Amino acid sequence: MGSSAENSTAGMSSFSRLAPLEAVLFDIDGTLCDSDPLHVLAFQELLPQIGFNGGVPITEEFFIQHFAGKHNDDIASFLFPDDHARGVKFMEDKEAVFRRIAKDHLKPINGLDKLVKWIETRGLRRAAVTNAPRPNADMMVSVLGLSEFFEFVIVGDECEHAKPFPDPYLKAIEQLKVSKDHTFICEDSVSGITAGVAAGMAVVGLTTRNPEDLLKTAKPTLLVKDYADPKLWAALEEIDRKTGAAAGIP
Repeated sequence: MGSSAENSTAGMSSFSRLAPLEAVLFDIDGTLCDSDPLHVLAFQELLPQIGFNGGVPITEEFFIQHFAGKHNDDIASFLFPDDHARGVKFMEDKEAVFRRIAKDHLKPINGLDKLVKWIETRGLRRAAVTNAPRPNADMMVSVLGLSEFFEFVIVGDECEHAKPFPDPYLKAIEQLKVSKDHTFICEDSVSGITAGVAAGMAVVGLTTRNPEDLLKTAKPTLLVKDYADPKLWAALEEIDRKTGAAAGIP
């Protein structure tokens, strides 16, 4: 595998091919906001009540390995392989605990406001695309002050297949009426990056909580720490430069 600098240069080169950019799509959990620790707290509150792991609360590492980015149906099957209905009910209870915690503790990813302004200034289309249940998705977008920013919030439950299948991202570009060749995705999990790559789009992977080496296995176009990362802005400036050149702007 090439060096980090080589991979970064290749990623920025791939991004320049998106010009003129039409749209940006965002996952929500871990991508718009650092919500994973709040999900961990919800699981730590409820899992001991069912005797999971001998009553010992799970760690964040366990959460990353088994739960992060996955659809609730898959987590329900993991926790209750012989009683899916009970698993579904457990996950509904867990999401209610998460919403209770998140209302007062949800914070945006560093630099998000700067990227939001960049997108708005250029009049780009935008949608949120998530495996979170609809009540969670709408709550998080609202708490972050982005209800007016997003044209659509696409939920995995409302597609034929959730992430890691490409369906939610393909539905987003269909509803926005944009080309996948001129759209990029922001994601923070292997499941989400896999979905974006399968949909044929460029993906910015955020190392919010998931390890960089793990995210690389899903083949994101570019990996960044957050939205203030100079690598991201170098790629966006290249898009601006190519768009301006094509339009004859010096």
